[in-house]
Amino acid sequence: MNIYCEDSLLYAREFFCDWGEVRLFSGRTVKPDDIQDADILLVRSTTQVNQSLIGECKQLQFVGTGTAGFNHLDTAYLTIRELPWCAAPGCNALAVAEYVVSALFSLADEQNWELSEKTVGIVGAGNVGTALSGKLEALGIEYLLCDPPLAESDDPRDFVGMPDIMACDIISLHVPLIESDPFPTMHLFDEPLLASLDPQQVLINACRGEVINNRALLELCRDGSFPMLVMDVWEHEPDICTELVPYTQLATAHIAGHTLEGKARGTEMLYQHLAMLLNKPVAHKLADFLPSPDVAELTPDTTLASQQALSGLVFSVYDIRRDDAHFRANVDSSEQFEYTRKHYAIRREFASASVSTGNSSMTKAILGLGFSVNPAKGE
Repeated sequence: MNIYCEDSLLYAREFFCDWGEVRLFSGRTVKPDDIQDADILLVRSTTQVNQSLIGECKQLQFVGTGTAGFNHLDTAYLTIRELPWCAAPGCNALAVAEYVVSALFSLADEQNWELSEKTVGIVGAGNVGTALSGKLEALGIEYLLCDPPLAESDDPRDFVGMPDIMACDIISLHVPLIESDPFPTMHLFDEPLLASLDPQQVLINACRGEVINNRALLELCRDGSFPMLVMDVWEHEPDICTELVPYTQLATAHIAGHTLEGKARGTEMLYQHLAMLLNKPVAHKLADFLPSPDVAELTPDTTLASQQALSGLVFSVYDIRRDDAHFRANVDSSEQFEYTRKHYAIRREFASASVSTGNSSMTKAILGLGFSVNPAKGE
């Protein structure tokens, strides 16, 4: 069996080598002839899977993407071909939630905020929004959820409408890109909605760039009326509106979900799905391949207030300010955006670090943030 994998699909050889010949390709340069004899095609978001790419793949049996989003798959064409396919929903949910947490602590340091006094409006209560809400709850930060499709389902959580979200101190976006009714998210934050935000509010976009009208946002920024901005995703990537960058508090190159665990978890989810589809035994798990973390053990500084101590733990594993500084210093073209994203030094998730808490009153919050806890040490 010929298993073609995009070269950014972490641990592809390790997971799939038992099932056939694993062949790697670049999503940016792949041509139809390169994968013509594929039985299985596994990609990430760089590869556009459509008729022009796979139209002549006559023996193709399955297409999978190791990403939560699947806008790069022409699912209508796959349906016409009767080709089974799958994505990896939730694979990087923890990573994106941890990105937002790091951003919040960074803003709190800069603005001298007590985060427990802020309210966060989460737009999109799927895998990422749910992961973020759990971390905010652990930190004692009030949050509101807005998700019209889930509100109309049997989801038991309390949901609010956009007017309530727009009154929040911090608004964090975690929706898929949907262009059609009944709940489109394309330019959800258009000029009127953006103009209703004040400079004391924060708008975080770590979902899809097109959810915010970047050109309208730039015009508001130039007029001097805009919220504090944390932007990981941008319209028209990699050809982004670089003029927006100076107006942001934090700017990164679409890397919020790029933890080692998040990317590799997508590969593991494809492996598990294919094992079931092909009736193969599950012989591997993600833990078999993950390396030891650079930061393995942490101890909170109990001489500090809890917010400062917790921010110290978060920044020890992931400090968003380093990514922001690298972005500002290096990204001023589409080529540099693409290079920065592709060559991102993948970080680890909070769970990779064990925190020696002893009898610390912060143990519950540390656990809720996702860290591993060793209560015995530090007593």
